[in-house]
Amino acid sequence: MYDGPMTRTCEQCGGPLAIMARSHAKTCSPRCRKALSRAKTTLPVELTTRDRWVRRAADKRPLTVAGMAASSTDPRTWSTHKDAATSTAGVGLGFVLSDEDDIVCLDLDHCINPLTGRLAPWAAAILRDAGTCYVEVSPSGDGLHIWGRADVRQGRKIRRPDGTAVEIYGTGRYIAMTGRRHGNAPSILADLSAVVSTLTA
Repeated sequence: MYDGPMTRTCEQCGGPLAIMARSHAKTCSPRCRKALSRAKTTLPVELTTRDRWVRRAADKRPLTVAGMAASSTDPRTWSTHKDAATSTAGVGLGFVLSDEDDIVCLDLDHCINPLTGRLAPWAAAILRDAGTCYVEVSPSGDGLHIWGRADVRQGRKIRRPDGTAVEIYGTGRYIAMTGRRHGNAPSILADLSAVVSTLTA
């Protein structure tokens, strides 16, 4: 589905694509194209080998690789990573969390200072406790998605006193994927059970 020139954004940096960009363009510059290509090879194999990929619209709605409406609870609307990565529908990729396994995502809102790039202390503490695992910068550029394993059957949103939030999901949701690794995060999923227990206590 083509959302029009005003809603097309670079899959790497999140910036707008040129109005005259080709319909299949996914990045705004050669630099972002190269970075996105490198990022695609860094995704954990536990994610890329599962057929639970969708595309995402600029307004965050999940889409099929053909650009139709997708659902985080309907496997018929999901695809392989390869098919989703080569699709031009929407503005980027998404991975569906399912009760088929224990893959989870911790979504940390507004935890990166846009001017300095530094993590908020509360987010740094969660990241430290999570240990060695795959971490992406969210599409907004100021949040993080921490990927791992834990038994999470019901999503939780934990509001912090400063207005930020930590969301914990394990099933029935899809997470926007950017391929933008945070720092030197490795392409592995760690056991996040202890972190989840602490956050939900």
